[in-house]
Amino acid sequence: MARDLTATDFAAVIFDMDGTLIDSTPAVLRSWSRWAEENGLPAERLQGFHGVPSAGVVRAVLPAERVDAGIARIDELELTDVEDIVVLPGANEAFRTLPHDQVAIATSCNTPLARARIEASGLEAPAVLVTASDVVHGKPAPDPFLLAAERLGVDPTECLVVEDAPKGLIAAKAAGCATLAVVTTTPRDELDADLVVGDLSAVTWSDAGGRIRLHLVDRAYNAR
Repeated sequence: MARDLTATDFAAVIFDMDGTLIDSTPAVLRSWSRWAEENGLPAERLQGFHGVPSAGVVRAVLPAERVDAGIARIDELELTDVEDIVVLPGANEAFRTLPHDQVAIATSCNTPLARARIEASGLEAPAVLVTASDVVHGKPAPDPFLLAAERLGVDPTECLVVEDAPKGLIAAKAAGCATLAVVTTTPRDELDADLVVGDLSAVTWSDAGGRIRLHLVDRAYNAR
């Protein structure tokens, strides 16, 4: 049963990055299209992996003997293409409003790529950043969100996760977190979350006695 997020106060908010806070789609498509071509793979072979760490994608589509080289190559391509990356609506506003020590990013990017995209976008990022480099099992495993909650010093069941990808939402739910989904990369009917909104400009945030309260800008438009 979906939780009423506007009636719940949270200890912390954990944001996914790509597709939630920033739009890196053009760069991602360029890098992976070139990678697929170099590896003799049809582009459709890479569908369905949104939200999965790049290493996990490579392991799923290449034979074992080619995995290490494949991971190194996609890392190289993505790190050298950070053009056209922009902050999505409401993202910087959220970081300006939310308490610095109650916010984290948990992304499927590795650390160098996450930092490169944050810098390229101009995103006002929080201090806590969890990447695929920090965990053994990335999304859809719950590990990134569990580690983010640990670094924030809060119980994951007291956290709200903001995601744009189905696999990220699976990870958040497995961690015991409440879920807010944004319709920036995935159709609304494919997002299984407590609440689904267009993007972060559809919500605002306020202090609730040291906890975080979510408000809908337009309840009728954003109602699921």
